[in-house]
Amino acid sequence: MTTSFNRASSGAFSLPASAGLGLKLQHAEEILTTHPPLGFVEIHAENFMVAGGPRHHYLSRIRQHYALSVHGVGLSLGGKEPLNQEHLTRLAQLVARYQPEAVSEHIAWSGLGGRYTNDLLPLAYTPASLQRLCSHIDQVQQTLNRPIMVENPATYLRFTESTLSEADFISEAVRRTGCGLLLDVNNVHVSAVNHHYDARAYIQALPLERVGEVHLAGFDEQADDSGAPLLIDNHGSPVAGPVWALYQWLLAHTGPLPTLLERDNNVPALNELLTETAHIQRLLDEPRLRECRHA
Repeated sequence: MTTSFNRASSGAFSLPASAGLGLKLQHAEEILTTHPPLGFVEIHAENFMVAGGPRHHYLSRIRQHYALSVHGVGLSLGGKEPLNQEHLTRLAQLVARYQPEAVSEHIAWSGLGGRYTNDLLPLAYTPASLQRLCSHIDQVQQTLNRPIMVENPATYLRFTESTLSEADFISEAVRRTGCGLLLDVNNVHVSAVNHHYDARAYIQALPLERVGEVHLAGFDEQADDSGAPLLIDNHGSPVAGPVWALYQWLLAHTGPLPTLLERDNNVPALNELLTETAHIQRLLDEPRLRECRHA
C-alpha cells in the first residue's frame, strides 16, 4: 500500500512547476537567441560572486526572460566551523542583485581550518551535527532575509556514530528552521543503491510539503571492493531509467514540482539537454498531474 501526499505551498519559493535547466556560459548566447521553453534556469552561486564580466552580462539578460534559482555549493552548512562571513556576504549581494525565486544549499561540509575541498562531504547524523546545521541555516536565512532550501546528499559511506536516519535528520532540520527542501531524486537513487535501502520509503519519510524544487541528474556506475554496485553522482551523463521511474513515482504522489535538469560535466550541446527537459515537461503535463495541481 502506498501513501499519497498532498503538496502544500512551500510559501517562500515561487519557481514555476515546470522544467528548468542549469545555466552554462557556453549556452547563454543560444538561449538568448532562441528562448527555449524553460520554466526557469539555475546558477551555481559561486560562479557569479564577482562584480562584473561575461557571466553577469549574460545572466542579467537571461533573468529578464526566466525565473531564477540560485544554488550554492560552498557555504559548508554542515561543517563544524562558523560559516565564512565573507562568502555569506557575497551570496547576500548576489541574491539582492537578482532577486531569485529560490535559493538553496547542500546538507554537507566542504572546509576545515581555512582549507576547502572541491567536494560536498557527508556528516554524521547526530543531535550535535543537527544543531550545528540548524544554526547555520538560521544564520543564512537571517542574512538573506528569506528561507532557503537544503538539498539531500548523495553519499558513499555512513558513520557508525549516526543516531538519526538521514530522512529524520533532514525532516527535523526543516521543522526547526522553517527552510524548504530541494529534493534531488538522483541523489536518493544513488544513496539507496549504495546503502541498500528503499528509495521510495526514504522519500515518504521526508516533509514533501516543503519541497520547492527537484533535481534530476546522471550518475556513473562503478563497483566497490566486493564487486557490489557503487553509484557516483557525477552530473556527467543523461538521467538514467531508474531515476526517471523514481521521479514519476514522486510526481504521482505530489503533483507537479519545479524540476531542474543538472549537467555539470561532459556538457553536451543545448539541443541535447533540451530533449531531456522536454521529457521532464511531458511528465509534468500529464493529465493526472494537472488534476493534482488543481486539487
